[in-house]
Amino acid sequence: MELQGAVTVVTGGGGGIGRALCRRFKQEGAAAVVVADIDRDAAEAVATELGGMAVVTDVTAEPAVRQLVARTIAAYGRIDVYCSNAGVAFGGGPEAPDDAWRQSWEVHVMAHVCAARAVLPGMLERGAGYFVGTISAAALLNHVLASPYATTKAAALSFFEWLAIAYGDRGIGVSAICPMGVRTAMLAREGERGFLWEGAIEPEAVAAALIDAMRDGRFLVLPHPEVAEYVRRKADDYDRWLSGMRRLRKRVLG
Repeated sequence: MELQGAVTVVTGGGGGIGRALCRRFKQEGAAAVVVADIDRDAAEAVATELGGMAVVTDVTAEPAVRQLVARTIAAYGRIDVYCSNAGVAFGGGPEAPDDAWRQSWEVHVMAHVCAARAVLPGMLERGAGYFVGTISAAALLNHVLASPYATTKAAALSFFEWLAIAYGDRGIGVSAICPMGVRTAMLAREGERGFLWEGAIEPEAVAAALIDAMRDGRFLVLPHPEVAEYVRRKADDYDRWLSGMRRLRKRVLG
């Protein structure tokens, strides 16, 4: 997709991967960058830097998402690219608090659903548009310490696959970004001893990988290319892969 002159929206755009996406879209010649974030100060800082528009948005509230889309269209006439990027991180398994499971579901799944409801009708009417989800390699490979995170990310990936199947022949581009560790505030909270830290990449590398995928029209964005090999091994011998993941979990837990 050509980003020169595009109207772009990025949720969770006030920091981390979202901020890197905003900056890269501007660098690629986007006509407008709308920075949506629940943190007003963060959104305004990025919008001011890029000459864009900040919109305070709780992505788990459908009226707020609809307002974000409506304000963008009122200001710029359309939305060419929508990046549904916000995320949360909760660890544990079945014993994790109900609130952790609910928030994970609302942010990682229903936020994408609400965004699709709001933005896709206009794109389909024009026969053009691009819908991006920041998912995770955990959607493909699970996460040995965080079931609420991995489970809801897997559901999110399935939703984006469905969108690509249903609308890919109607002018709608769909991409799912699936990185492993990325050096953001979310990963920093785990500390440098976290098992994903060693191979972590900068958010700018994630943004660059998305741009390459959008130019090629690719669905799956793998900023860590080794993930593709891990997925192949998983498909080749699921039980062996599970055994390997059990060993990884034991090693991480010490």
